[in-house]
Amino acid sequence: MSLESTTTGADAVDVAIAKGIDFDGTPIPSAKLELYEEVVGLEGQRQRSGVSNTMRSRIVRLGAKHLSQDDLNKKLVAADFAPLKEKEIAFYYG
Repeated sequence: MSLESTTTGADAVDVAIAKGIDFDGTPIPSAKLELYEEVVGLEGQRQRSGVSNTMRSRIVRLGAKHLSQDDLNKKLVAADFAPLKEKEIAFYYG
């Protein structure tokens, strides 16, 4: 299995965390794993506001890494999501 196949894709980080091994082969320190698991556990208990809201949040968070502000905003509107908010623009593009 190549390094690229283990470091790409949506679940690559989750797989590495589950193994406790970073992409470079070094062990992830237990304190970091424990804190991560604690916070993820807390997040897992949080009441959700709805699937569409969560989808939009993920699209904005991830899309801002790959798309221009204008392109992301157009795609959100075309998909019938709310356009980018000023605070999102400031955070991701400011």
